[in-house]
Amino acid sequence: MHAVRHHELCFRRFVAAAEPDGDTFVLRWSGTAVMGIINVTPDSFSDGGVYGSPNEAIEAGRSMAASGALVIDVGGESSRPGAQPVSVKEELKRVIPVVEALSADGLTVSIDTSKAIVARSALEAGASLVNDIGGLRDPQMRIICANAGAPAILMHMRGSPASMQEDPLYRDVVAEVGEFLHQGAKLAIEDGIPDVVLDPGIGFGKSFEHNLMLLRSLPTIYKGRPMLVGVSRKSLIGRLTGESNPVARDPGSVALNLMAASLGVAMVRVHNVEAHVQALRAWEGIHGKNCT
Repeated sequence: MHAVRHHELCFRRFVAAAEPDGDTFVLRWSGTAVMGIINVTPDSFSDGGVYGSPNEAIEAGRSMAASGALVIDVGGESSRPGAQPVSVKEELKRVIPVVEALSADGLTVSIDTSKAIVARSALEAGASLVNDIGGLRDPQMRIICANAGAPAILMHMRGSPASMQEDPLYRDVVAEVGEFLHQGAKLAIEDGIPDVVLDPGIGFGKSFEHNLMLLRSLPTIYKGRPMLVGVSRKSLIGRLTGESNPVARDPGSVALNLMAASLGVAMVRVHNVEAHVQALRAWEGIHGKNCT
């Protein structure tokens, strides 16, 4: 049986450029926490167009928090395979009202973006951390996170969403993804980002077999750093179960995320918060662990 893991993220509430110091907060939890997904997009693979207005997205975020989500992840650009980028203006229009409202409620909000300008605006609007599928490779993104005192989620992706599934090749996917994540985390910390969470990027420039190898090898990859895993409703689950409808893949999502929890993952990023919180509480309870 794995011992319960305790995690924390340090960040500074960044209100405006005139108040760069702000107040320092530490987010602490035991076991595996849940991050709720709010995609304010018309074309995300599972929930694109579900939130037709900022108010609907805001209410969904509040509901996720009430169901036990530790963090609400707000994104305004789809990263599904084949997705095309959107303009900075459009992305800001989608996410800022949602970030402002949820942060004003006192919720911990992350901004899901690979654009430094969007990250800065979201942090100024009250977001606490940045979820960057670009892997913090943009120096401006690292500078913005460091100046804001914001931790970041560093994800591995081969290529871009538009091209990432075009015959992804690796010699050793576990070693290559692990090296990328730890090298990126080292650079981010050196540049002043207070904390970095690793994300192996399941489904981002990986084949079905690559994804399975990564999931089976999670402890080899995170090596003491907090790790986030995002498998919710992905095609991997469809391949494993035969379920073609992404919305109907929640049971498979729960199964894989419980496996990730058993391997010591700090956080899982999910669409169905209520189901995952209940499953994790039951799993941790029966193993004598603290509940999230």
